[in-house]
Amino acid sequence: MQSIEEKRVYGDRQGAITAYVASAMGVVRVRVAGDTVGEFGLCERCGARDIAASSDAIAVATAEDVRVLALEEESTSGREGDAPVVADDESFVETGFGPAVAVGFDGDDVLAAGPDGRVARRTAGADEWTTLAADLETTVRAIDGDLVATDDGVYRVGDDGLAHAGLSDARDVSADGMPLAATADGLYKLGNGWMRVLEGAFETVAADPRSDRGELVRAHAIAADGVYEFVADKWHAIDGSSEHIVGVGYGETTYAVTDEGTFLAWSDGEWRTRALGVRDVAGLAVPPRAGRQ
Repeated sequence: MQSIEEKRVYGDRQGAITAYVASAMGVVRVRVAGDTVGEFGLCERCGARDIAASSDAIAVATAEDVRVLALEEESTSGREGDAPVVADDESFVETGFGPAVAVGFDGDDVLAAGPDGRVARRTAGADEWTTLAADLETTVRAIDGDLVATDDGVYRVGDDGLAHAGLSDARDVSADGMPLAATADGLYKLGNGWMRVLEGAFETVAADPRSDRGELVRAHAIAADGVYEFVADKWHAIDGSSEHIVGVGYGETTYAVTDEGTFLAWSDGEWRTRALGVRDVAGLAVPPRAGRQ
């Protein structure tokens, strides 16, 4: 059997991007072009609990610290946009946050939450963390943009810290376009207050970063009973996976990853799959391409 470090044959395809998968073994870097999965390999050994991406960096939450990987733009003459890639001499670096359970980006700033209820911000270009909440009395489950999902509902990050923004038992949040929240009793969108758009127990939600403020281009939500996609101004069920999807990302098509380490690429109404050779997967991060937001 081929090991995870072995390279797969992969041509220099137009529109190729890099996705990052967080697992108990570490962070897996996956090259994809359209619905084709190319070479992949372990780029950081750690117990990754969560992962997030901006156009400039990848952040990963581990039991020891928040680690950040700087990205640079790759020249893509003849291609649409520039693809963020890892510089040859760059690697994940520790940031001094300490143990973390969730991580996200609010613009270029990194937000992180610890198991003790601490939530902090690391401003782009700074070396220090600014505490937003010292001992939040709830369990943080996910961070995206200025939204924080907790077992007590959704919190919003402001200049003065965190403020409860409604709902309860939030499992995941998405801030791109129209804010979305996956909760134990439904999928909600934020308009004039939180409005339920789908009933059921939802675990994961994501939206295409090309979405303009107040709108959605594409979005996906993972529920106990299946996978839902938002296109053409409505939600509808699509084919799921025999394994539980724990992360969704966007490029030329839609990508997803399962808790068992299977990478999925949406192609003509079904998922194309590739086993990555890792287990206990926590999430997927796809850096936005230049010009997409």
